[in-house]
Amino acid sequence: MSDPTQASTTISNIGVAMFTIADQDAAIAYYTQTLGWELRADVPFGEGGNRWVEVAPPGSTARLALNPPMGDWGPGGSAIGVETPDVEAEYARVQAIDDVKTGEMMGGDGPVPRMFSIEDPDGNHIWVVQSA
Repeated sequence: MSDPTQASTTISNIGVAMFTIADQDAAIAYYTQTLGWELRADVPFGEGGNRWVEVAPPGSTARLALNPPMGDWGPGGSAIGVETPDVEAEYARVQAIDDVKTGEMMGGDGPVPRMFSIEDPDGNHIWVVQSA
């Protein structure tokens, strides 16, 4: 429910999702070399040698930031959903890649799309969903 006295949001897009990972260089290699995504940013950020790293599927406007642990946040435990026009073909493609851990194909009943998950080496999950 919206509150008519509350100011409207200025947010118009989900542009960057964030995963906490143990090693940025290893994560870059996994997402770019193993999964075939693009490296969109790798620049110094803050102090202490920190970096801002972003990867994305080719052609995507949304990006995935790969962040080192901060505060009480450890690697793993996050999830995002990505879309493909052919979930069966993508499932077959990633299952043929060494060191890619996939979940079983599920969904496809009623309004629930077909989907499967990929678990990255840090325990984050990418849900690959059949686009409408």
